[in-house]
Amino acid sequence: MTLSLLTTLLRSNLLRSNFLRSKHGVISLTLGLLSISLAGQARTSHPDSVIHIGGDYNYPPYEFINDAGEADGYNTELTRAIAEVMGMNIEITLSDWDTTRKRFEQGEVDAMQGMVYSTDRAKQYRFSPPHAIVHQSIFARQGMPKVSQLADLQGHEVIVQRGGIMHDYLQLNSVGAQLILVDTHTAALRLLASGQHDYALVANLPGLYLGQELALSNIVPVGKPFGAQHYGYAVLKNNEELLSQFSEGLAILKNTGRQQAIYDRWLGPLENAGLPWKKIGQAAALISGLLLIILGGIVIWNRMLKRQVSLRTEELKLQQQQLLQADKMTSLGILVSGVAHEINNPSSLLLLNLPVLKEIYQDVEEILEAHYQTHGDFYMGGLTYSRMRHEITPMLDDMLAGTNRIRRIVDDLRDFARQSPSDLNETVDLNEVLATAIRLVDNTIRSATDHFSVTYASAIPPFRGNAQRIEQVIINLIVNACQALTSTQQCIAIKTYYRPKEKQLCLEIKDQGCGIDDDNMSRLSDPFFTTKREQGGTGLGLSVSASIVQEHGGNLVYDSTLGQGTLVTLLLLSQEAREYE
Repeated sequence: MTLSLLTTLLRSNLLRSNFLRSKHGVISLTLGLLSISLAGQARTSHPDSVIHIGGDYNYPPYEFINDAGEADGYNTELTRAIAEVMGMNIEITLSDWDTTRKRFEQGEVDAMQGMVYSTDRAKQYRFSPPHAIVHQSIFARQGMPKVSQLADLQGHEVIVQRGGIMHDYLQLNSVGAQLILVDTHTAALRLLASGQHDYALVANLPGLYLGQELALSNIVPVGKPFGAQHYGYAVLKNNEELLSQFSEGLAILKNTGRQQAIYDRWLGPLENAGLPWKKIGQAAALISGLLLIILGGIVIWNRMLKRQVSLRTEELKLQQQQLLQADKMTSLGILVSGVAHEINNPSSLLLLNLPVLKEIYQDVEEILEAHYQTHGDFYMGGLTYSRMRHEITPMLDDMLAGTNRIRRIVDDLRDFARQSPSDLNETVDLNEVLATAIRLVDNTIRSATDHFSVTYASAIPPFRGNAQRIEQVIINLIVNACQALTSTQQCIAIKTYYRPKEKQLCLEIKDQGCGIDDDNMSRLSDPFFTTKREQGGTGLGLSVSASIVQEHGGNLVYDSTLGQGTLVTLLLLSQEAREYE
């Protein structure tokens, strides 16, 4: 075969035979659908990052530098096609094999577009399904004895490519030959053709290709090709994500027929010219396809298992948090119940006596004032009367207000520490409870906003519970909404409605106030947590409200955006739903 004919055959685009179409059509269609479905998931999360691809600049027809100084060959065209379908940004650099392999091991090259698989290499690299099968051949000058196995090379000088698969093999499995290392297959064949050394051990197809291209008519392969080695993409360990992109991209090309077209253009003509490993290649392609199906199934199954494990883990964490919270609330409830009882007695005494003291002072104030006008200043409790005359009444008022605040806190503590549920046997109309709550806080609403609206749902079913306790919840929520407003031009909108499918009563309170910071959303129901402590907040209102709603089998849902407002939804089961529990 002349050089021009070989080149023409290598670059021609031959159609696949009817046999291949009929025998593998169903498998190809199945693989295509599976690969296309997985391709979107494997795309890189950084499409603009450059993936550096390495290869041998002198390994035709797989990869080589063409006359224009550009990377070319079967591997190169296949890599570019994979990059196109997978949306990858690649840069292909070809140099001598040993240098490229060292750069690959040092992390300067992300992937090798063509590397022969071996068990020893698999300890260091990860390989894709093969995109070709490579055979090895022993070349010699005409007249040299035939060689049927590697053991026949014992005692001979054998030329091999430095860092190539046969160099690796002969280092691990000594056959007693003296190895002569060169950088390229071209150098090996030229050295052999010049009369130096005995044999050259090179890849079969590149050896035939280069022998024709370089017109080395005095060298021929001796013995049949051997090896049948898988040839595909390789990455370093811990870079399986990149490898999966090449594997899935290769699957897409295989099952859309594009890989076969590239293969036929570069390698098919040589097979049709009589290379003996065509059937082996077809069988390997079929096996690779089946392996891809299995691999795809494993990938999908693993993702499903990971998803289930993740969901179950989240459920267990939530249950653990709920148990811890329940235990914390029980302990805290016992504590505050005792504290509330101890505080209540002295505060009751103050509430009783402070008004009496104020009345006493008011009765003697005229006498003290007359004494002051007649005899001048005098001391009361170590301070001059002229200083205290205008301070005593405000001091008593402040003491009384402070005591009343203590009483309110004690009442909140009692509500929070309530160990037994309230009587929940009333049939309650949510609209009526809402209307009552609005009447009770009417002054607060009027002072907070000029834009207040309420919408009552018509004909909503009742719920089973305690009207007074739910009224307390609604009042807390409305007061919080009023306190969140920063201007009377901001609005508060309240509405009730019913979800028949869930048998759920809903009450929404929406304000245009300051909103709630994301970091505080999870702490809204924590006892004593408040962002308004300077304004008199105790941090118990929402905690008590949450407890009351839970007693009723309901839920409070918060949705807030900082600076825009808050939506609180009170959810309660209808009486009908509770009866079927």
